[in-house]
Amino acid sequence: MKKNEEESEEKGKKGFVNPIDKDKIAENPHLLPYAHTVGGAVIRPMDKGRTKGLAVEAMHEQTNMQLDQLRKQMELIASQAQKIQKRVEVSEMIYSADIGFKPLINHVYYLYQKEDLTAVLSVIGDHEWGRSGCPYPNFLAQVRLLADHTWQILEDHIP
Repeated sequence: MKKNEEESEEKGKKGFVNPIDKDKIAENPHLLPYAHTVGGAVIRPMDKGRTKGLAVEAMHEQTNMQLDQLRKQMELIASQAQKIQKRVEVSEMIYSADIGFKPLINHVYYLYQKEDLTAVLSVIGDHEWGRSGCPYPNFLAQVRLLADHTWQILEDHIP
């Protein structure tokens, strides 16, 4: 037994000797550009031009989608700005109009234009005047006084 132990110790000192020829094995098989075993995954080289083309196409699609979203937001903001501007114009017209009463918050009023082109605010709607009809030639708007003392336009006939 001592003889076998001595032989194994000598082999251990020399190191492992691979019986396969060094030309037929890879030092780092994970770096090979192809599968190094029969059951390995198939590795195909990438077509870089196609890959870049697809990436550029996806980038353009994504940026166009974002630009469309920004356009819609800009249109919404522009529309909101126009509505606010219209509210300001109507509010100025109302505050320069003849008002024979104190308007109450959250009540509906009617804005008319007299023959001399001055405005008048009334509690009586265009359809509520009865047989005699509306004494004012032009119905301009149906409005509601808001808590911030601006006027919400409910019906607009202002040219």
